[in-house]
Amino acid sequence: MRRIYLDYNATTPIAPSVHEAMEPYLTEHFGNPSSSHVLGRITSEAIQEARGCVAGLIGADCDEIVFTSGGTESNNLALIGALWPDTLRTGSHLIISVFEHPAVEAPARFLKRQGIALTIVPCTEDGVVDPNEIRRAIRPETRLVSIMHANNEIGTIQPIRAISTICHERDILLHTDAAQSVGKIRVNVNELGVDLLSIAGHKLYAPKGVGALFVRRSVTLQPVLHGAGHERGLRPGTENVASLVGLGKAATLAARALETETERMAALRDRLLDLLKAEIGDQLTVNGFRSPRLPNTLSANFPSVAGAELLQRVPEICASTGSACHADQVSMSKTLTAIRLEPQQARGTVRLSLGAHTSVEDVDRTASLLLGAWQSLT
Repeated sequence: MRRIYLDYNATTPIAPSVHEAMEPYLTEHFGNPSSSHVLGRITSEAIQEARGCVAGLIGADCDEIVFTSGGTESNNLALIGALWPDTLRTGSHLIISVFEHPAVEAPARFLKRQGIALTIVPCTEDGVVDPNEIRRAIRPETRLVSIMHANNEIGTIQPIRAISTICHERDILLHTDAAQSVGKIRVNVNELGVDLLSIAGHKLYAPKGVGALFVRRSVTLQPVLHGAGHERGLRPGTENVASLVGLGKAATLAARALETETERMAALRDRLLDLLKAEIGDQLTVNGFRSPRLPNTLSANFPSVAGAELLQRVPEICASTGSACHADQVSMSKTLTAIRLEPQQARGTVRLSLGAHTSVEDVDRTASLLLGAWQSLT
């Protein structure tokens, strides 16, 4: 049985050329980058080259890239690093959205327990945070706003530039979790106007356990971890050289193929939707379809079935659902709840996220398998 992987929003495989680039730093080039001898210089130079590649992908300067262990650490460093000094004072305020990833929501709630006021703004039924909601939520004491760039479940792209304008009119920092968007669509920190931006390597064909945080040069952060002075003193610890090299190579690959891959992904996603709709019709609904979306993401609600049961019928397809069903009760994901999807629709939600290895044949086979499973259940 040949599996069809359609869960690229959860994680991506390591690209072959990324693996190849990493290999020498797992064996031959093993020096500590802090060492002054030749082996240390080789690894130190490799890290700086990788830093330049990541910076180039998002339009940043090299010294604005801080390497981390992944998206979660980047988000924690952004939120806690920006607001931790304010926990010693009263009145500071943080704004996030209702469907942020737990890697943003959890540190936000941690800060709330330390005395930072927290406001969680809603999104529309189309899966977008209205900039006016941010405007209304801002207080004189607001210090930071954190809104994801693209939603991991339904793929909706948030109006970060408009939110940035509102924030900067009031000298408020803006952070965006761009784990889902970097490598899939154009992401430029200056066009977005963000002060902080998080990247997760395993979402763009680099290894798991590596990521980066863009920190605009004018922003001061308090380190979350304490130790030696690596990464401008913001992220101590001997560097994971091979993975950083892998992230740099993945960033280079993404920059080269971005335009063509964006178009290819959108065409495949739309082909898949058309094939499903040809059989199911308008009963098949798409979450966030009226909003700008990631080109690779299709969050579809199959009528009259449970998404988990549907996928169980087609073990060839690796995909995700948006809800869990227990004893006739539907437990909806945070995002589906936030867009106010009806429980009966959410019951049948399946997220199909495409990637570099997805082919036309994969899409056609997926449609055939899903339709066969759906017909057998209805």
